[in-house]
Amino acid sequence: MLLSRIQVTHFRNFSSSLFELSPNLTLIIGENAHGKTNILEAIYTAIYGTGFRESREFELIHWDFDDSIIDSQFLDGDLKQRFQVRLLKVGDTRVQKKFFVNKTTKSSFQYRKNQMQAVLFAPEQIRIVTGSPSRKRRYFDMVISAVDVVYRKSLRSYENALRRRNKVLEIYQTESDATRELSFWNALVVEHGSELIKKRTSYTQFLNDHPNVDGKKFRIEYIPNEITDARIDDFRSKELRYRRTFIGPQKDDFEIYLHGEKDKNISLYGSRSEQRMVVFWLKLNELQLFEQSTKVKPILLLDDIFSELDDRNRELVMHMIKEHQTIATTTESEIKDLAQMPEVVIEL
Repeated sequence: MLLSRIQVTHFRNFSSSLFELSPNLTLIIGENAHGKTNILEAIYTAIYGTGFRESREFELIHWDFDDSIIDSQFLDGDLKQRFQVRLLKVGDTRVQKKFFVNKTTKSSFQYRKNQMQAVLFAPEQIRIVTGSPSRKRRYFDMVISAVDVVYRKSLRSYENALRRRNKVLEIYQTESDATRELSFWNALVVEHGSELIKKRTSYTQFLNDHPNVDGKKFRIEYIPNEITDARIDDFRSKELRYRRTFIGPQKDDFEIYLHGEKDKNISLYGSRSEQRMVVFWLKLNELQLFEQSTKVKPILLLDDIFSELDDRNRELVMHMIKEHQTIATTTESEIKDLAQMPEVVIEL
């Protein structure tokens, strides 16, 4: 499938705008703060039903309005497919979503089942490598959830059970009360937590089976925090004393190494260039995973990455662009000469 056009109404800083897109390369050129990234986020929302920035979802809707519509058209051969996401403000902080495929109402699950994949590449994603374990977990959760519905359901179920379990620990009056109420939630966190660890282990192996990029070889070490009945028993006294859960995949970590005479932990000791190369490695594997899973090439979304890249890294990006439909934001108009391929240019 190819994205041919997207119309946004009351989205971020756009009141109403229609953008026609190239099947090859679309360049969104303009100065900072003019809304380039907002177009990419609209495309991402059209595909995944959610934005990619860490701001509140409420902020996807234009500040002067109470609702927003992202209306996109995809071409699947000669077939036109229309996808629509509607966002409605509810109260002061919540957003209600409605999904439509060819004007027919769908659940979020049905909507995603009909949609394709997209891979986002942005400068701030270097924090996947340098950031906290929670940031790394969010990244891996996003990638695996995109292709594995069982993982997505287990993640949601685990997070809900963990919240309920922590609430019991927070408010229990007697140890017997806690023991009785925790038994149900213990079973759920063990069941779904084990599924998360299994799927994270599998994706880590996938990455390690494809270690090379631009002459460098990387590996990732997954450090699971297992949650089993035996470990719950081991931590029981501590959790009752401190009134919170101490074990489980919400505490997992990942470490990435550059292969050499002595492997280097890139998060701790890597140069900026090496850390950026790790992001390339992760994104190349993300593209490969999505294509293998769906048999369809994902859309590549590049958010103003050219200004941070040296010539060699630009060559790597250009190779990625030639293999995928690409929508890229940039402040540099000369990028279109570098690409040397048919493109549509949107100037803001």
